[in-house]
Amino acid sequence: MKPLHFPCKKYSTKITSLGLALVLLISLASPTSSCTEQEKGSLLQFLAELSQDGGLATSWKENGTECCAWEGITCGADGAVTDVLLALKDLKGGVSPSLGNLAGLLRLNLSHNSLTGVLPLELLSSSSIIILDVSFNHLNGEMQELPSSTYARPLQVLNISSNLLRRQFPSSITWEAMNNLVALNASNNSFTGQIPSHFCISSPSLAVLDLCYNQFTGSIPPELGNCSKLRVLNAGHNNLNGTVPNELFNASLLEYLSLPDNVIEGVLDGSQIVKLGNMVTLDLGGNNFSGKIPDSIGQLGRLEELHLHQNKMSGELPSSLSNCTNLISINFKSNYFNGELSKVNFSTLPKLKTLDLLYNNFSGTVPKSLYSCSNLTALRLSGNNLHGQLSTRIGDLKHLTFLSLAMNSFTNITNALHVLKRCPNLNTLLMGHNFRGELMPEDDFIGGFENLQVLALNDCPLFGKMPLWISKLANLEMLILYNNQLTGSIPSWIKDLKHLFYLDISNNSLTGEIPANLMDTPMLHSEKTIFELPVYSGRSLQYRIRIAFAKMLDLSNNKLSGEIPLEIGQLESLVSLNLSFNELTGQIPISICNLTNLLVLDFSNNSLTGAIPAALNSLHFLSAFNISINDLEGPIPSGGQFNTFQNSSFDGNPKLCGSTLTQKCGPASTPPVTIMASKQTDYKVPFVIAFSLFFGVGVLYDQTILSRYLG
Repeated sequence: MKPLHFPCKKYSTKITSLGLALVLLISLASPTSSCTEQEKGSLLQFLAELSQDGGLATSWKENGTECCAWEGITCGADGAVTDVLLALKDLKGGVSPSLGNLAGLLRLNLSHNSLTGVLPLELLSSSSIIILDVSFNHLNGEMQELPSSTYARPLQVLNISSNLLRRQFPSSITWEAMNNLVALNASNNSFTGQIPSHFCISSPSLAVLDLCYNQFTGSIPPELGNCSKLRVLNAGHNNLNGTVPNELFNASLLEYLSLPDNVIEGVLDGSQIVKLGNMVTLDLGGNNFSGKIPDSIGQLGRLEELHLHQNKMSGELPSSLSNCTNLISINFKSNYFNGELSKVNFSTLPKLKTLDLLYNNFSGTVPKSLYSCSNLTALRLSGNNLHGQLSTRIGDLKHLTFLSLAMNSFTNITNALHVLKRCPNLNTLLMGHNFRGELMPEDDFIGGFENLQVLALNDCPLFGKMPLWISKLANLEMLILYNNQLTGSIPSWIKDLKHLFYLDISNNSLTGEIPANLMDTPMLHSEKTIFELPVYSGRSLQYRIRIAFAKMLDLSNNKLSGEIPLEIGQLESLVSLNLSFNELTGQIPISICNLTNLLVLDFSNNSLTGAIPAALNSLHFLSAFNISINDLEGPIPSGGQFNTFQNSSFDGNPKLCGSTLTQKCGPASTPPVTIMASKQTDYKVPFVIAFSLFFGVGVLYDQTILSRYLG
């Protein structure tokens, strides 16, 4: 039997061990005699009602008629079936009520299958089952109520998480019969209504209550404060409102309180917080809390995770935070905190691994005490008012893998790069919106950064050229240099970045032709998870993995000249292609028709000539098309997506004609013929930038690197 599943967030080790201990009430005994014919019949009835048994029927048949020897079945010393453990067996179909007829059944685990239908009332009302786990299936419909006359049931652990159960959550009548309940996990369903208020009156031993990822409404019941043994309360990702009732703080054994992504408001009452001296994880992120962090937070000596992100909290961080010496993770992003970070003595937090202060109003310099947190793996200070130069002591953070300093006022980029190269494990470095007007370091002796995968130096704006030292970043996967004042051509060494799949150098002053060797890079092929912390689009949408980024090539807003390479048609995975606002000439290559995944195509504001290839109407997913301000001629293709584009897509091309344009096509107008060059080379992708499928040309920006359109 597996422990309870907690999909919302991983509990601390000590809390997880509670669920494990509950499930390991199991003491499996070797069978010494056969189960009864009635039990055998109940098991076979369960098997018969499955539409797919995952080979279970064959397995049981091979083991003869002795059902105590069947796969997944365990019997006690008296031969009675005590355990039916059939998790991860690829079972499909309904759960037969016949399992409720197993009078000696103690533990039933059908988790991680594809079972459908309702949860039989016979299982909930069983007079023997103490552990029932049907999590990670497709059970649907309402969870049935127990009759009001039901006597006390022995059930201790009920896990119905990650199903399709919906509508009103069972009322207090059902839970009044569960007076032995220790752990209830109903997370990741679609239950509605209010959270029942009598859990702990009927179930005085309740220790784990997980209701996250549902559709619960109303306020948090004050009666939960009567749960004298409650250690885990998880009700995040619902529609709960109101305030956290003071009575809840009477549940002094609480170790894990998680209420993120609701609409709860109010302030954190310092006199109440101190009652939760056993707290290990406090997660109130994504709500409407306001006010300051109370000084009494420092009395929570066991606290390991403190998440107050995306609220409306303000004020300076209390110096007492330094007393929470067991802190591992702090997340205060997207609030209104201010003042200097030096008020907190970070040197007393030796276990700290993650510190996220994105989008606040902190000022001053990076406190020196922060460099004593030698276990830091992720540090985000972006979106504040910090200034100054980086200290050489940042090299003491030997475990740091993710660093975002974007959107501040740091200076001396050369110094920053020289001190940061001493962080040997750094793989993500985001420093855009700093170093304003400085010169891009061209030192080819900038070494280090052996593990760097992401480098963002956008929106500075930096002068100079694309420096040679970048070519030595052998593991680089993402290079973001847009919105600078870089000049010169796209360097030939770009092909040496063998892992590069994301390159944004738009909005500079780069010149020359689009180089063929740019397409020798292996772009568009990586699917790696590379962010230690999520990347944000604005303050809401978040992206954690590479696969969430659409494949885009954007060379817009430079001074690139020459013709569009015919080999661009080899980039068949592209979703968005933007070459606008350059000085490109020649015809639109017909090889563009190979890009059958394109949603966005923008060649506007160039000097392109010739006709629009008629075959472009085969791009059936194309939803945004712009060739305005060129010198194109002839008829606009008809059919396909071209019937949906607005006239503005073709403005500034006086020689174009079409049924929807002012200039109609005459009888002599014929579809254009485009001659393809004979040169055919196996080219790879130029580069990828983040692209939102929902917003057409939306570009992601971080913590970073977020879109230039989002500012």
